Amino acid sequence: MKRRILPLVMAAMLLVAVAAFLIPSGAATREIRVSYNGKEITNPKSLLINSVTYVPLRAFSEMMGVYNITWNQNTQTAAISTNGLQLSAKVGTLYITANDRCFYTVEKILNIGGRVYVPVRPLARAFGLDVHWDGAAYSVKLTSNGSGYCKSGSTYYDSDSLYWLSRIISAEAEVEPLLGKIAVGNVVLNRVASRDYPNSVYGVIFDRKNGTQFTPAATGTIYNTPSRESVVAAKICLEGYSLSDEILFFFNPKIATTSWIARNRPYVMTIGNHEFYK
Repeated sequence: MKRRILPLVMAAMLLVAVAAFLIPSGAATREIRVSYNGKEITNPKSLLINSVTYVPLRAFSEMMGVYNITWNQNTQTAAISTNGLQLSAKVGTLYITANDRCFYTVEKILNIGGRVYVPVRPLARAFGLDVHWDGAAYSVKLTSNGSGYCKSGSTYYDSDSLYWLSRIISAEAEVEPLLGKIAVGNVVLNRVASRDYPNSVYGVIFDRKNGTQFTPAATGTIYNTPSRESVVAAKICLEGYSLSDEILFFFNPKIATTSWIARNRPYVMTIGNHEFYK
């Protein structure tokens, strides 16, 4: 029996190791240099994956002089805690949270060889750093921008905008993926920025100049408590991330009672169940 147990244990260990190496299949990958103040992340190396620079979170944190980092196996979440910064990164998600703010990562947070890897640019925003990319040397140099750790969400976000934006996203796109939620938020903020619409999130949502613009404003679902991911999407939008600065309209063709948008506006993209137009 003992002779049979050893191969089984070794096989189980191999499966764990393989499961922990979650670089997307077919991804273009190479090692890259990332440095700050003369220090460089060397063990493990930073990686360029699908044109996105990933850094090992613990090594990055220690390079910045922050050593209090914990790992929650149950939630697959790494957390950094220091005076002035509370940051978390969950494997498989498209954002990090820092001081109750949400920074979009473009590509998913990964577990590679048992280490959490995070795209460097959102981390730089959280730590108050500028990112300088050297394409010839395949290296990234980080420098302080003088702002210190990112401001708290309660200070950075306009509370009224966050309140209403998260609710319209939830009411319109609760079952949609995160990108679909972000796109709905982009539509609202693009209208806020346009001279053709009211200049506030609340004003855009309840705008009735040419009839009801958003069904939840008429049915009352706009007042429902938003889902957690809808709040995340709203924060990402308010951080300035946009899938398109042109989209002003969207609808679900499967349930829409009119095709006016499709017949009168230029098509831009489809995400989930929604089509988006400018």
